[in-house]
Amino acid sequence: MRTRPDEISISEVNGQSIERDGHGYLLDPSQWDADVAALIAKEERLSLNDDHWMIISFMRDYFDEHGIPADARFVFSLLADQKGLDKKESRKLFFELFPYGYVKQSCKIAGMRQPRAWSTG
Repeated sequence: MRTRPDEISISEVNGQSIERDGHGYLLDPSQWDADVAALIAKEERLSLNDDHWMIISFMRDYFDEHGIPADARFVFSLLADQKGLDKKESRKLFFELFPYGYVKQSCKIAGMRQPRAWSTG
């Protein structure tokens, strides 16, 4: 049974109660850690590899520094720089890693709140 977007669900991770909205996004990004990311990734049917973690770490660092999630184009630039790809190739790789998109998967796994409106890049 799916919850409504305005409902709160509680997940237990390492004995800590993690509150999430009805779509599975953290209500308090400070509750995020690697174990929370792994739980959400499993729910999203993703096995996290080094490329996933590079993106997640970048997103967390950006959030910590700026107080908002990084725009998708910054993540695509990160992939381009780190992997020696052009813009089109980096975008393609991103969607291979997170097939349901920037907001749906990478923001959720990185512990961001669900944005109200967002460009997916």
